[in-house]
Formats: sequence, structure tokens, C-alpha cells
Amino acid sequence: MVLILRREQDIGQHGSALQQGQKGFPPVILMYTRSDMPDLMHRLQTHDLGFLEIVAQLWGLEITAPDVHTALPALTRALRDPSLVIEIVETLPVDARQALDALVRHAGWMPWARFNQSYGPLREVGPGKRDREKPFLDPVSPAETLWYRALIGRDFLRRGGELQECAYIPDDVLELLPPVKPSEPEPPGRAASPGETARIQLATDRILDHTCTLLAALRLGDPNRSPGIHTWQPPFDVVHALLAAMKLISSEEQPVPEDARPFLEMPRGEALAWLVRGWRASPEFNELRLVPNLVCEGAWRNEPLTTRERLLARLSEVPEGAWWHLESFVRAIHQREPDFQRPAGDFDTWLVRDARSGESLSGIQHWDQVDGGLVRFLIAGPLHWLGMIDLAFPAESDSPAAFRFSNWSERLLLGQPITELAEEGQPLTVLSDGTLKAPTHTPRLARYQIARFCLWVDETEKDYTYKLTPASLKTAAGQGLKIAHLETLLDRYSEAPPPSLLAALRQWDQKGGQARILPAVVLRVEDPRILQALRDSPAERFIGDPLGPTSVILNPGTEEKVAAALARLGYLADMAFEITEPGQPDQPEL
Repeated sequence: MVLILRREQDIGQHGSALQQGQKGFPPVILMYTRSDMPDLMHRLQTHDLGFLEIVAQLWGLEITAPDVHTALPALTRALRDPSLVIEIVETLPVDARQALDALVRHAGWMPWARFNQSYGPLREVGPGKRDREKPFLDPVSPAETLWYRALIGRDFLRRGGELQECAYIPDDVLELLPPVKPSEPEPPGRAASPGETARIQLATDRILDHTCTLLAALRLGDPNRSPGIHTWQPPFDVVHALLAAMKLISSEEQPVPEDARPFLEMPRGEALAWLVRGWRASPEFNELRLVPNLVCEGAWRNEPLTTRERLLARLSEVPEGAWWHLESFVRAIHQREPDFQRPAGDFDTWLVRDARSGESLSGIQHWDQVDGGLVRFLIAGPLHWLGMIDLAFPAESDSPAAFRFSNWSERLLLGQPITELAEEGQPLTVLSDGTLKAPTHTPRLARYQIARFCLWVDETEKDYTYKLTPASLKTAAGQGLKIAHLETLLDRYSEAPPPSLLAALRQWDQKGGQARILPAVVLRVEDPRILQALRDSPAERFIGDPLGPTSVILNPGTEEKVAAALARLGYLADMAFEITEPGQPDQPEL
């Protein structure tokens, strides 16, 4: 049972009656909605007289009152003695003092899951077992040492707009504690070794090319149109999620012209900064649901924006310019802030599975796969793809072992453009056979427009290859594009397009396609009388257009039937095909 008490008088009225199910009340968890921490009175009033006597004993005090109602006010007054508080704190074991100091540095509270992981556990015992075994005389953790001295409490408090289970120092104790000298924070993790940085992969602005390619593909209604899509870095799903988060594509999977066009017209340095600003401020771009090998199921929600900022804050502690070991950074996050993406320390209700095995990854025991996987993905993924992180690899590994901030990172994180990026001024190369090559530094808007007229042939890091064909021109015409538009683009973005190609485009515009190239199977005989005999037989239906007195095209798939018909007429036929696979030598088949 959970009872939410909203007013201090509610707590004071019901507190003692709610302890351990007394007076007909079932055991409860008190949820405070106060904005501050509970004080000693609130901390102690749900406990029985035996617990109060333990606290008094550990503070060197004595309780003579017969019940909680009488003992509690006197005990809390005694515990607020400033000199006694200092004495008790100064005599704490080292590990318990470190735990208390950690709470002081954190404004007197900490999510219970984080405190429990660092300074727990706290054994759950009832009054009878507690009085028999006396765990307060031999605590198993700093948390128990502080718990039985009433220096900490455990309750649901409102933090960050939501109720969280917290460890806290009672308000009236906190104000009496000596200040904690700030300690110089140790960087999270360690520097990388030379062997871990044998191969370096610098951050690039390649993401700008992929966003342009995907916008053009979506405009054509075929998101998988690019022949190089399976080698993209960042991958297709990340590029798509980013475009959606930036509102550059609609719910109908089409580019939004009034937003996409200005983006494609921006200089590359401005466009990259614009993407970084949008990514950093987006609550929709959800890195957790993009982590490879994780499948997120169910209706639970995480907070990617808050998580992103917390991890960026931890990354800011890494020494500037240093190659930093990735796994040590992940381990440091695990030790210092394991609940960085789970404000309430909830490791059990998120439905996450391993995409390969289907295994459930719920529970803190799967932190490295889920939460640690997110840390690795953010660094080696979005931060690298958006130009802010360089990666390094051991000589014989494809997995990054180290990272550092790129030369662009400071400006990008401030939302400033990268002025030294190359301008998009390279022209299209147009060949007379209808082949177009667009270097990666052709204006992105030009490539977006040209691509809509063409068959997409190839994609490399240096250029994109397209082909003008009757089918591609027909598709463009179906979208309302005209040959005059294409001619204007070629004149503007290429160097002297071939006159023969322009003439062919105009001819097609007037009369449509005038030639087709098709594969065919040809029957060639030595004597025209053999063809005539075949035409006079039932096999006539297998014969297509003639190519001369001794040659004819066969209908597709009828070769075996024609050979059998010839055999019945007394003629033996050889079948010789030369089948050529793309990129393979000719391989004759019989």
C-alpha cells in the first residue's frame, strides 16, 4: 500500500499510527510531495519505540519514555544539538563519512538506486529480527551505519518534476553538518594507450551528403533507392530519424519543401551546425531506440534530451585534446551515475531485448548492454557522425577503443558554423551517353534536383553516378518535372553539356522513347526450309519476330520446347548461351 501525504499535519496526525501496521493500518510507504527534504521528526515518526532506542543508544543518549508519542519529540530535540551532531559525524567510520559527504555535495539527497549501489545495501528486517540479531552493532554497509543513526532517510521525494525514491539527510541535520571541502573531480576513465590509437578515424561532414541523398530518395517514393545505402555511416535508420526529428520530412515520408530547401542551400559549415543544434535540442531523436542490437518494446518512455545533456556533461570532464579510453569512460559512468538515463532508478520496467538472442535485458544486471551500450553508441555514433568526436582503433580491430573531441567540437556544441569546410562548387560531369557524375561537393540542392530525373547507378565517398534513361525521364515527368527543368539544371551546374545529349532529351520530350534494348534468344538454322517446317508445326506459337531467312527470335522460355519440336521434325539442335553476370567473365552454358 502506498499513502501519499500532502501536508505536514497529515504526516504528524497519521505517522505513528502507520508504523508496522498498528491500529489496523496495513504497512505503507510514505510519499512526500514537499519540495524540501523531510526533517528528523518526519524521518523517525514511522518507526517503533525499539528503533528510537537504537538511535538514542548510538548517539549516547537514553530514552525513558514509555511510547513513541512521548519519546519522539524529546529525541529529535536532543539530536539537533549542534555539538553532538559534529561529534557523531567525526566518529563515523571512514566509508560512512564518505557516503554522508557524498550526500552533502549533492544538496543532501541522491536517488536511492545510485546511493544503494555505491554505499548499500540496507538489509530489510522487521522489529523482531532486528531486536534479536542487532544488525546496527555490525552494519554491512555505510548505508546501514547512517541508517541506524538516523543520519539518512529513505522516502519518495519530488525531484525534477517527478516522485523519486531518494536517500536524504534530514533537513535539520543537514544544516548542522560541517561543510564538505570540494574535491577535484577525477576525469571519468583513463587516457588511451598508443596501441589503442593505432588507427585514427577523424570526424567528417559526410552526414550532409546522406541527408541530401535520403531526401531525394524519399521524394521519389523509394527510401532504399541509393545503391550504397547498406554502407552508410551513419546508417540509414539514424539519418532517417534525424531528418524526422528536424521536421525535414513529413508523416507521409516526403520532404517538407519549405524546410528542406533552405537546409540544402546552406553552406556545409552552417548546415552541419544547424543539424547539431537541432539534434541537441530534440526530444524526438531517441538514441536508445537506435542502439544496434537492442529492441525496445512497450509503451514506457525515456527522456533522450535529458539523457543527452547528462552524458555531454560527463564528457566535458574528459581532458581536451587527449585520446580517452572508451571502455574506461563507460565503467566510470557505471560507477558514478549508473542511473543517468533513469531518473527514478527504474531498471526493471523498461522492456528491452537483445535483438540477436531475444533475451530480456531488464534489470540492473544488464546495465552494460543497455545503458553502457547507449554511452558507446552516443560517442561512436551521433557525436562522431555529427563532427564532434574523432575515433581511434587498435591495429587489428574494427571496434573503436578511444575517442577525443574533434577540432570542430567546441564550435559545434556552441551552435557555431565550421567556416573551413570546403564550399559546394564542383560542377556536374555530363557524358554524351546520358551518364552524370556529381562529386560530393556539387551543391546539394543541385544533386537533389538532378537525382529526380535519373536512374541511380553508383555511390562512393567521392561522387554519385546517375544515368538518364527513358524510364527515369518518364518517372520524372510523372512528378511534374519537364525536360526544360533538366536543361536548366545542366546549364547551371555542369560544364558545357554535350549537344548530342541535349538533342536526345528534346527528341524524347517530343516523341518519347524511340529505341529499346532487350535480351532475346535467337534460333539460327542452316536452311530456310527448316524454319518453314517449324512454322507449319504446332511449335509455330513459340516463334517471334524474324531476323532474316535463317534466324528468328524465340518467345521467352520456349527454347526447350522448340528443340523438342525440331527433333520431332528430324533436326537436332544445339543450345549455346553466353550468360554474362555483371563484373564476371563470359561463362558458356549448354
